[in-house]
Amino acid sequence: MRRQEVNTVKKYDRLIFVSTGDTSVGPMAEAIMQSKYLLDELDVTSKGLVVLFPEPINPKAEAVLVSNGLTMKHHMSDPLVREDFDDRTLILTFDDEVRDKTLETFRPEREDLVQVLFRFVDWPESLPNPYGGTLADYGQCFEILQYMIKKLVIQLNEEELLC
Repeated sequence: MRRQEVNTVKKYDRLIFVSTGDTSVGPMAEAIMQSKYLLDELDVTSKGLVVLFPEPINPKAEAVLVSNGLTMKHHMSDPLVREDFDDRTLILTFDDEVRDKTLETFRPEREDLVQVLFRFVDWPESLPNPYGGTLADYGQCFEILQYMIKKLVIQLNEEELLC
């Protein structure tokens, strides 16, 4: 009797969180995601659509991360580039505007790999943008991101089991 071979090819090698400037929500999402357990190795990073020069993480975003036992103090904003798009990279934006702008700017071959996070994980509403808000606004954004990313991790782990 032949033993059935198990397909161990994972679906994604890389996950990129894309925001406008890569100084607040993207780095927070990256830090949360990197703190989670995935069944298979996944390169997680954040990038921005409008990055003219490297900037550090927003101080309020970093303060919220630190208060939750995480940090991105060495993060510098990084622009999304054409080379970031391939069949093994999942790109998650935080709203429709950034997704649409990403698709318009880069015209990737596989638009299905560019998704809005809240829809991808079947969350009821988009993430509130804390930019320009209070520390409490950043804290609220972090809390919602934690829930969304928990759902994302479960979803990615389930997909890996099915590959």
